[in-house]
Formats: sequence, C-alpha cells, structure tokens
Amino acid sequence: MGVTQGLHRVVQQTPELPATIFQGRVRTWAESADRVARLAGALRAIGVQRGDRVAMLALNSDRYHEYLFAVPWAGAVLNPVNTRWSPAEITYSLNDSESRVLIVDDTFSELASTLKTDCPDLVAVIHCGESPCPQGMFDYEELIASHDPVDDAYLSGSDLAGIFYTGGTTGSPKGVMLSHAGLLTSALGFTAHGGTITPSGTSLHAAPMFHLADIGAWMSRNCSGGTHAIVPMFEPTAVADAIVRYKVTDVLLVPTMIQMLVDSAATRDWDFSSIHHLVYGASPVSETLLDRIAKAMPTVKLVQAYGMTELSPVATVLDSESHRNAGLRRSAGRAAPHAHVRIVDENGREVRRGTIGEVVVRGDHVMLGYWNRPEETKQAMIGGWLHTGDGAYMDECGYVFVVDRLKDMIVSGGENVYSAEVENALAKHPAVAGCAVIGVPDQDWGERVHALVVPTEGANVSADELRAHCKAVIAGYKAPRSIEFVDHLPISGAGKILKHDLRARYWPAGDRAVH
Repeated sequence: MGVTQGLHRVVQQTPELPATIFQGRVRTWAESADRVARLAGALRAIGVQRGDRVAMLALNSDRYHEYLFAVPWAGAVLNPVNTRWSPAEITYSLNDSESRVLIVDDTFSELASTLKTDCPDLVAVIHCGESPCPQGMFDYEELIASHDPVDDAYLSGSDLAGIFYTGGTTGSPKGVMLSHAGLLTSALGFTAHGGTITPSGTSLHAAPMFHLADIGAWMSRNCSGGTHAIVPMFEPTAVADAIVRYKVTDVLLVPTMIQMLVDSAATRDWDFSSIHHLVYGASPVSETLLDRIAKAMPTVKLVQAYGMTELSPVATVLDSESHRNAGLRRSAGRAAPHAHVRIVDENGREVRRGTIGEVVVRGDHVMLGYWNRPEETKQAMIGGWLHTGDGAYMDECGYVFVVDRLKDMIVSGGENVYSAEVENALAKHPAVAGCAVIGVPDQDWGERVHALVVPTEGANVSADELRAHCKAVIAGYKAPRSIEFVDHLPISGAGKILKHDLRARYWPAGDRAVH
C-alpha cells in the first residue's frame, strides 16, 4: 500500500472526473496524474534521489495536491512545513530534516532567499505561486511543461512517506516519521467506518493542507474517489461560498472554525444542504454549538476523529449515530477499525472501565519513530504501543472520554483536576463561547483552577454565576477558583488551544512541574 495507489485507481476508473477545483481552475484526474508524473520527473532532474526530503511551504492550492503525490512518485519523502511557524522554526525543521528542495508560493517567496542561506542542505527552491517567478528559483509550471513524465517509484509498505513535524509549543518540533502503509491504513480505516465520507463526493480543504488532519482527509478522498475543492485558507465567507458553489459533500474543520462558519451563516442565507458529513477534531464541540450547527446545517452528519500525528492520524471515531446520544457527545468515540486502543496505568497495565489512565494505541498506522530522536522514540513506543500522553477513561461500550493531556493535569490541594472536565462544565453555560482551564500558582493550594472564558456575543455573565454553574455540574473543588474574561484564545495550526502560551503568563519559565 502506498500514497500514490489512490491516484492510479481513480485515473483508471474516472479519468475525466474533476480531481481538483481551485479558484476557478479545474483539473481532471487524468490531467492531475500527468502533471504529477512530470513534476516527479522535474524533481529527479534537479537531483532529488530516493529518500531525499522535499519540503513545501505554501497555502492550500491544487499544486499542494500535486506535491503530495509527486514527491512519493519521484521516490522521495514529504516534508510539509507549518505555515504558521516563525522563520526560526521553519529553518530548524528544514535543517533537521536535511530537506533538499523547498517549494514555496507567493506568500513565502520573500522568505525563501533567507531560508536558502540558512539551510545548507537546500539545493533548489521552486516557486509555485501565481506571480512571476523570482530570480534564483525554478518556475513550477515551467518545470512541468519542460519535463517528460516518469514512472511511479511505487513506494509502499514500511517505506518512509513523510516527516511531519509536531507543533513545537514546548520545545523544538519533533519530526514524526510516517510510512506509506501507515497513512493508507489510517485513511482506509476512517473511510471504512460507516458514515464518515461520501463515496465519489467532493471534499473541501479549508484546514491547512500541511497538517496531517487535512492530509488524512485528502487520503480518504483519494481512496473513495471524487473531487478535492480547495481554498487557500479558512475564511468563513470564502468557505461558505465554496460549499455552495462546488456542492461540497464533506468538510473537515476544527470547532473554532465551525463556530466562525456558523456565525457567518447566521448573517447570510447560505444553502449548506449539499454537506453530508462535517468531520471535526482537536476537541469536542459544545452543546451550544451543536444546537447552532443543527439550525445552520439541518441535514449534516457530524463525525469526530481523535488521534495525533504519530497515529497517521486517526485512533478513534465518534460517528453520526453516536452524536444523537447526549451522553456520548463529549467522548472521542470508539476505536477505528484499524486501531487497537487501551487505557493503561503507569506500568502499562490495562485499567478497569471507567478508570482514568493513559491512552495507548497500536496498529499498522503507528509512526515509525521520531526523526533523529531514538531516545524519545523509545519513551513513546513501549512494547509496540504508542503512548499518547492523553489521560482518558473508557466506558463499558468502548467509548473513550479524554479528560486531559497528562502534563496539563492540575494538582490543587492534593486533588487531581482534569481541565477538560471543567471546560465541559463551563461549555454547558449558554454565555460561554469558548474556554480554557489551566493551573496557576496559588500560595495555599499549590495550584488553583483558573478559567479563561470567551463570552458569547452580547452575553452578560459574571464569574460568580459561572462558578455556581460549574458547582452544579461537577464537584466543588474542581470548579474554577478564578475566572478571567478574554476576547480570544491562542489557537495552534491544528485548532488546539495553546495552553503552554496561557500558562506562560502565570508561571516563571520552568517553574511548573510536569505531572
């Protein structure tokens, strides 16, 4: 099994079906495959050899789709670069991976000259934007036009498909090595989980294509056939327009994006009836948002996927049927068909149902390891199980309820408090649009439970009211002892709240112990 397998299959069966739609530009699967084979030929001509890393620093586009196919077609290794990183972080990842070629669009073309100077392994930069090609770079379209197509290298199985860097919010980013079999296993497992993707439908790529969540959605669409509709980045009006214009059937978003899309829909008479599946991840959606989704998209089926980069990325799925059960909506679902999931104690022993422990996962989708980090690989991979670092419990029916990152657990007065449980309680209040709970220094309690709350527009709510609300839902010692109202929360490229950034405001560097 390999990344290019889906391309061969779709070209064989529906060559004239649109493969990509981007800013009015439509390319069929036959055209897409030809361009992929020519781009692969150009990469080889530049000097890319089997196993070399080829990076891409660009916003979403149809050319990103071609990159994801062409690099393995050429026998090389993907390295999609986080567009939200600082230049220093980008430089680190390129040097750490020893990337040989970098593809950039108009947004990042000015940075490219600095990167080439600071990254000695780079032998070439390719410009894939719409503007004229800057001096000293190869022109993407000219490379495709001037090179003959080459045969697929047919990388597969345990061959390295890509190095995908983690966020790096607590130190240097780690390069996660994923295999061809791992990526395809995760995509096939997710697709096989009933009611997750529409066969031969149209998927919208609005989440960043450098992120493995969207790459997973891209892989799933390739497995089932159909069309990729693409927008450069998430912007509510542009996304809503694309959904209507291209009759999108499936879309992947994070809850913060869904919130903005629903807000936009409330001011316009958008017709979202084409959407069959709305897949989300990073965190559960609140009851308030669920109600708003039902009004804006009454026919949509909600699907939550839980996982991480190290799992290619899917581990569990909460399907649309389970969303109808109010008691299950805060869960991350059950193990996907391809994943073996357990909850274990600190000694790796499986705990009783309902007991909090660490989520561990094994299967053919688990990473090969961390690039150039053998010790950290050993710490994460124990006896074939990937230790996620997530605290959770499993109910009698196999539903997994994630309570916190283990390192984010708050110890207040000797009691363990899981921030997700407090956040869930806060989210039930109609005046709460978003929230994050962290531990902050406290002279009496060691740590105190502190909540940062984004109120819904026009809401008038006090801290005392929210504390009383929480105490009616969870134990009193878990309720926030302090509440801060904010306009927004810092969000990562994956749509997750950056708690490390929030804690940094309260803790001197390095003072907080990791539990």
